[in-house]
Amino acid sequence: MSTGSMEQLYQQVILDHAKFPHGKGLGAAGDSHLHTGESHQVNPTCGDEVTLQVDLDTSGGAAVVRDVRWDGQGCSISQASVSVLHDLVVGNDLATVDQLGGTFRALMQTRGNGLDEEAEDALGDATAFTGVAKYPARIKCALLGWAALTDALIKTGARENS
Repeated sequence: MSTGSMEQLYQQVILDHAKFPHGKGLGAAGDSHLHTGESHQVNPTCGDEVTLQVDLDTSGGAAVVRDVRWDGQGCSISQASVSVLHDLVVGNDLATVDQLGGTFRALMQTRGNGLDEEAEDALGDATAFTGVAKYPARIKCALLGWAALTDALIKTGARENS
């Protein structure tokens, strides 16, 4: 696939997630045994904001993200990024979530060159943000939801502040 058509495909993924966001809508956790954390983050540069709630299930051996709910406003990049984050982390344990977050942050440092195939396979739709990494002012937009997730996970009380 040519670079131009890949960029068009990536733009379409971002637009689709911005138009039909996954996990949007705040509310209470479905189960009382879940640890819920909430974080509100604002990007002061552009005014984008997101409030994110995460439900963590610690009843098994490893803590698992059972749900992510969020609401926010801002550019299509910030809103789509939280939608993609929702799809990536729900159902995964904390180690995997941390790894995905680290891989996405690494993608944002590539200046648009992308990562290796294995890393991009792990990120799935999140690779659509590769081009965003060319624009330093937009990187914060893409990372806003991830910052909220990190903070919300700490606020569940189920993990140490690292």
